[in-house]
Amino acid sequence: MERRTLLTTERRAQIVSAALDLFEAGGPDALTMRALADRVGIRAASLYRHFADKHAVEVAMIAAAFADQAVAAEAAIVGADRPLAAMGRVYREWAIAHPHLYRLMTDRPLPRADLPEGLEARAAAPIIGIFGGDVDRARAAWAFAHGMASLELAGRFPEAADLDAAWAAGSAALEPTHVANHSTENRA
Repeated sequence: MERRTLLTTERRAQIVSAALDLFEAGGPDALTMRALADRVGIRAASLYRHFADKHAVEVAMIAAAFADQAVAAEAAIVGADRPLAAMGRVYREWAIAHPHLYRLMTDRPLPRADLPEGLEARAAAPIIGIFGGDVDRARAAWAFAHGMASLELAGRFPEAADLDAAWAAGSAALEPTHVANHSTENRA
């Protein structure tokens, strides 16, 4: 790898990290190209050598978030008796820990064409695997998790609502016990 490319890649990573810090601390309004340049210690015009515009920075943030979520989901389901519940727990924890970033990822159309190749598939692989490759059931389970997380972040549940119980009930209802049983039956 050429030295300039390496420096550009390192600088891009530094810019994305700074953008994530600004965004997580202050939400969408805190992320401006000027604030980002100040955080990184460069002129705002210099950012455009690394990113075409603010949208490109946001896409890089979304990509970093998907990669982070994939790692968390992959780790959560390893050896779990109830993998969907385990994945739901880390999904909820991630959304609560990163509410602004979660909304950036989910409250508008996903810029699929701009994401690194294979990233969306990697992020989806754990839940699709839980359902033995059944993409429709995986999407239904994701819709449950996304709906619960979004409503919780928006403060839409009554104050006395037991959200842990609601997550547990939803996960239990969707947990693919037949997938495990089916795969065991096929081995006989």
